[in-house]
Amino acid sequence: MPTDARFDEAIHAPTRLRLCALLRATGAAQFSTVAASLQLSEVTLSKTIRNLADLGYVQTSKQASPDRADARRTTTVALTPHGKAAIDGHLAALRELAGSAD
Repeated sequence: MPTDARFDEAIHAPTRLRLCALLRATGAAQFSTVAASLQLSEVTLSKTIRNLADLGYVQTSKQASPDRADARRTTTVALTPHGKAAIDGHLAALRELAGSAD
């Protein structure tokens, strides 16, 4: 099924685009892994995730960490189906733009 190419202003900001692209490639990732991969502070990443979650593009889940003996939990971030469609459409629009530049 082809993706409708359309720019998404909510994704276009660099940090949001990088996060959505990473999650598109991985499906889901632990918060700490995302922060390290994108070289973002926890505060910046938390704000970005919250903004995308408010739009319905990402979701988070918390679970006990098998690597920790204490009660701390890890957070996993994943694209929702709506978020996947949005990033796919945005990337398709960028591909069309790049193709028309040639």
